[in-house]
Amino acid sequence: MYDFKFDPVFAAFDQLLLGAWFTIQMSAMAMVIGLVVSLFGAVAKTSGIRPLRWIVDTYIEIIRNTPFLVQLYFIFFGLPALGVRFSANEAALLALVVNFGAYGTEILRAGIEAISRGQIEAALAIGLSRLQVLRYVILKPAMRTIYPALTSQFIYLMLGSSVVSVISATDLTAAGNDLNSVTFASFEVYLVVTAIYLVLSLAFSALFAAIGRSAFAYPVGR
Repeated sequence: MYDFKFDPVFAAFDQLLLGAWFTIQMSAMAMVIGLVVSLFGAVAKTSGIRPLRWIVDTYIEIIRNTPFLVQLYFIFFGLPALGVRFSANEAALLALVVNFGAYGTEILRAGIEAISRGQIEAALAIGLSRLQVLRYVILKPAMRTIYPALTSQFIYLMLGSSVVSVISATDLTAAGNDLNSVTFASFEVYLVVTAIYLVLSLAFSALFAAIGRSAFAYPVGR
């Protein structure tokens, strides 16, 4: 019979909560910054400027065809050889932003290209500036179309952030590893860590669903 050892895990539960809080902060920052990167990337890719499109396409292909762990190692261990150094937490955030930016660019690009050329020409014909066309005619309808895919990518980013523990970033998984090294209660520690990640995922899903209903009038069940 296995003797469950949850007591030492819950005694140090505050450590896991600190790790979870860092995961939330890091994921939220990566989402916001990554969305900005994605927006610029999508606009550049859908523009008629070939050098910009080539740069963005190259960036996307490199990121989407290499493991996130390798990207993280390159930023944390590789860049210092060129004199560019980041702390573990900074490297973790940068890697998440760079990774999300590539996937987010493709999602936003698909949304922008879903807008018919006729709508854009009609908006220009009635006197709207290109910035107004981008904001009101392109981005808002595009965001409504891609919102479910984009929020799913956000949640995937939060779950994928567990990888940053390998460079000693102070996220939830790292907190679980530290606690396991003290308690040796591997089953109990990682069961609790798994439960926390599940709660975070469900909370983010509920938050994004509420935002979607408010901003885009999505049906309640969507």
